Amino acid sequence: MKKSIIVICLLLLVLNIVSAQTKLPGIKVRTLDGKEVLATEFSNNGKPFVISFWGTWCKPCLQELQAIADHYTDWNSESGFKLIAVSTDDAKNSAKVKSFTRGKAWPFEIYTDSNQNLYRALNITNLPFMLIVNAQGEIVYSHSGYVPGSETEVYKQFKEILEKGSAQ
Repeated sequence: MKKSIIVICLLLLVLNIVSAQTKLPGIKVRTLDGKEVLATEFSNNGKPFVISFWGTWCKPCLQELQAIADHYTDWNSESGFKLIAVSTDDAKNSAKVKSFTRGKAWPFEIYTDSNQNLYRALNITNLPFMLIVNAQGEIVYSHSGYVPGSETEVYKQFKEILEKGSAQ
């Protein structure tokens, strides 16, 4: 019985890895002003970028985004670091995302995925969730959850991906 549970868990892990996206799908999200944008149009002038999936109700999400906001100007000027925050608040709550984020004065681009189409297409199951996308549009790193200090790990990964890209 124990062996069959282990085998099933391993099989599910392999299926999850195989089903994971390697590129951003052509799913539409909205700017805070309501304009539709394809996720495949996200870019950072030939550099990698980070996408953070979050919700206004998710305390760890807010802690992570604020921790990044605290370093954002320095990281951006040092390396060109760019974060795109995608709110997964449902249609009922997505209207408050605009005023909520303006109150925070976060320096990054913010989009809404109120039907969670992008969230589901990327097989995300927990928030907060971050992706790093390289200059070729490939998802090369993902991170789920937040503990204080994990924002520096994401930044470290970003710089390593940036260096690899410029070495090619």
